[in-house]
Amino acid sequence: MAKGVTLRDVAELAGVSSRTVSNVVNGYAPVAEATRVRVQQAVDKLGYRPNVLARNLAAGRSGQIAVVVPYLDTPYFAELLQGIIRAARVQGYNVLIDQTDGDAEHEKLFLSRGAQHLLFDGVIFSPLGLAQSDLTERDPNLPLVVLGERVSDGGFDHVGIDDVAASLEATEHLLGLGRRRVAAIGDQPYRTGEAAQLRTQGYRLAHERAGLPVSEELVVSTPRFNRSDGATAMAHLLDDLEEPPNAVFCYSDLVALGALHTLASRGLRVPEDIAVVGYDDIEDGRYSNPPVTTVSPDKKVIAETAVEQLLKRIISPTPLPGREIRAPHRLIPRASTTGRQAAAADRS
Repeated sequence: MAKGVTLRDVAELAGVSSRTVSNVVNGYAPVAEATRVRVQQAVDKLGYRPNVLARNLAAGRSGQIAVVVPYLDTPYFAELLQGIIRAARVQGYNVLIDQTDGDAEHEKLFLSRGAQHLLFDGVIFSPLGLAQSDLTERDPNLPLVVLGERVSDGGFDHVGIDDVAASLEATEHLLGLGRRRVAAIGDQPYRTGEAAQLRTQGYRLAHERAGLPVSEELVVSTPRFNRSDGATAMAHLLDDLEEPPNAVFCYSDLVALGALHTLASRGLRVPEDIAVVGYDDIEDGRYSNPPVTTVSPDKKVIAETAVEQLLKRIISPTPLPGREIRAPHRLIPRASTTGRQAAAADRS
């Protein structure tokens, strides 16, 4: 903060009251857009930064939020965490990170009535071991934003992309290339496999819209969305089926990288023999050989929205109704489905 710049200085430059500046800076109350822009311009010009520590201490808050994810070694979560940390830092908040390994009891700890004694003010939570019904057992006073595929029950915010629509687009891309034996790797037909189940719905819907039956032998389940699962599933599709697929939709880019490894080891060409689509748009997929066509969630929007919604819940004097917020996504064609020309265009 520029030395000596106060809330009153910003108010005088913007031509508004100090309370209005406080409302804009802290998000306490709705402010007209023109007024908000004028205040923000004054904040930027003067270099004003609120004393977040003092504000949190006065409100009995720690100034820290928790981000709880299943795995830290998964590139998708690593990239998402970077965005969350940056967004929280701008608001003067520190981020505590915990890895649950998908353990249901560990995940429940962060939703319990004792959670806030762990020195954080709210939680951004991506559960793996808990099903949708488990979220109803949380502490109702805990500010909570859920990522992934768990729909809000009205007491928390949910931020994610439309998995069914995204998977529909991915599968339609393959069908649109004339591929008629399109496999799906990553289905998880069990209680906590909501993400995979939504992607399978999109895969099936694409076939339905194309007037094509789904060959059930082409839908392969995996315990996780990682490289080894993708490699094993791809080997099964090649070795155990009378007629292997000529395209595969993988439920993560890591699964796609594992599938590519198996295909390369068998001397099969991608996409000439088998086209491959992934999901998540991780950096590794952009530099694989060939680069992977993928569903790209807008991770920046997901991260910033999650932080914004959580801080609204933290500072609100009364509970807020839950919101369902859809972040954008897009399909990025690369060489794993459309050849080397797509890879060159993607780098340009």
